[in-house]
Amino acid sequence: MSVFDLSSRTVLVTGATSGIGFETARQLAERGATVLVHGRTAQEAQAATDRLIATAGIDGTQLCGFAADFTYLEEVEALARRVLVEHPRLDVLVNNAGMAAPERHTLTTDGNEIAFQVNFLAHYLLTCLLEPALTSDPGGRVVNVSSSLHRTASIQWSDPHRARRYSRLAAYAQSQLALTVFAADPRVTAVSVHPGVCETDLLSLYSVSGVSAAEGATHVVRLCGPATEIVNGAYYDHDQRVEPAQAATEERTIKRLTKLADQLVGHHA
Repeated sequence: MSVFDLSSRTVLVTGATSGIGFETARQLAERGATVLVHGRTAQEAQAATDRLIATAGIDGTQLCGFAADFTYLEEVEALARRVLVEHPRLDVLVNNAGMAAPERHTLTTDGNEIAFQVNFLAHYLLTCLLEPALTSDPGGRVVNVSSSLHRTASIQWSDPHRARRYSRLAAYAQSQLALTVFAADPRVTAVSVHPGVCETDLLSLYSVSGVSAAEGATHVVRLCGPATEIVNGAYYDHDQRVEPAQAATEERTIKRLTKLADQLVGHHA
């Protein structure tokens, strides 16, 4: 991959303490970007920034730790408030934090199915709240780290929390479809990317083996560079732009998802 300079860019990476998120943060910082390193707790975010400084030789002034547990929407809201104060200009938001849906149907205290909230609703809320900071300059963008499994999904409009029929794979796939649909929302300049099957905590959902998280991260980082021209709503598989599932670009689906998401995060947004 060609090395490009990102020294004037500020990027927030969610879920940056391990896996693809950590490797994305490392590669962005190596290219000179200021990276806001998000972790579930302040301790995890600090440990990740310490590791980037110690193992990758990153200048500590380029890194800033942020904490929010995405199973609590009020923590997402607090994260957005802090980012707006400390970094009123944000070039790129990488919506990467993700979890495998648990074996048993689980609701958050906000009342949402946990994978739907962590993988989609939290990022939806964060993106909406950070809109004032996200630059409208050429090159400003949101990169949603999605999954090829979005093709297997359907959004259960009447039962988005899957209380009636729960399967962890279907719940996970639904969250990834929602994230992919959200990239086509006209309010944001965004793309989604399937970085490949990687050796991360989510591997068991896909396969028994995968490429390194560092390799997967290169496809995310490429989309963060201002030289990479993007079309709003585009979907990439590795470094190739391909058509996403049909639902992901349907105007009716985009509007319907926006309405649903606004309802589910409404008392916070």
